[in-house]
Amino acid sequence: MPPEFTVDAKLVLQAALVVFGIVYLVALWRAIGAREREGASADGRPDGVMTGVDAPRLAIGFGTNFFDTLGIGSFATTTTLFRFWRLVRDEWIPGTLNVGHTLPVIVQAILFTTLVPVESTTLVAMIAAAVLGAWLGAGVVARWPRQRIQMGMAICLFGAAALMALTALNLMPGGGEALALTGPKLVAGVVGNFVLGALMTLGIGLYAPCMILISLLGMSPTSAFPIMMGSCAFLMPIASVRFMKAKRFDLKASLGLLLGGLPAVLIAVYIVGSLPLGVVRWLVVVVVIYTASGLLRTARRERAAKLSADPVAA
Repeated sequence: MPPEFTVDAKLVLQAALVVFGIVYLVALWRAIGAREREGASADGRPDGVMTGVDAPRLAIGFGTNFFDTLGIGSFATTTTLFRFWRLVRDEWIPGTLNVGHTLPVIVQAILFTTLVPVESTTLVAMIAAAVLGAWLGAGVVARWPRQRIQMGMAICLFGAAALMALTALNLMPGGGEALALTGPKLVAGVVGNFVLGALMTLGIGLYAPCMILISLLGMSPTSAFPIMMGSCAFLMPIASVRFMKAKRFDLKASLGLLLGGLPAVLIAVYIVGSLPLGVVRWLVVVVVIYTASGLLRTARRERAAKLSADPVAA
């Protein structure tokens, strides 16, 4: 009898990731071309998109993606650094995060789905749920006004900081040994990841909440890596294309995240677990709270200025 042919779900996922990556790169190439043409139409010369990818942007891309690969997450830290250096307008931050971190996360997902064991049905179902949530979420966030995005990001950042603090204090469940979800737990995981995918388009990041969700459902915390990275790797290209079409992102900052992030991922994969991640998590908690507070202050200040300039609106 001829040998039975079986399909490896992880190989299918990885092949699909490559396809999603190609679609993302085509969309990004078109966005770069459109930006160059816009610059040329203004003064007859291209504005030199790549010349704006300077050391701070590349450094942010390297540092945030390095710790992202270790499970810290990149959205909260990137938001903080963007605001500290005033590199990106607040209303463009969610789109810039998705566009800039997409390719490094795709590389993470391919590596971790290869290295870390997790049952295929659980992996595919939770990834699909996150992608659907991101598709719906990005369409909403791309149309939001600046102040609503500021308030939304602040609330999400406070939530992320609380989750990180609880994890650092070992007050969240440590998880079990399971590599799969079945029955009601699988349904809960799918619904939870759908919500996390939608929130990710606002800039909250998916890693820490997904790791906690996995632990609450009794799975091994290690199995969260291919699930959360695979989820992000599929949903971020979709969200990115929507943000690019809406022109709600900073192209130069996105390129800095991409170009700085790719080597960081490859370096971090080979030293996972060798850094004092507990100390890093507490540092991130402090920084995220500071950033969220700044977003709330800015939103309040801009709202007050708008009302004083337009008393009829008040």
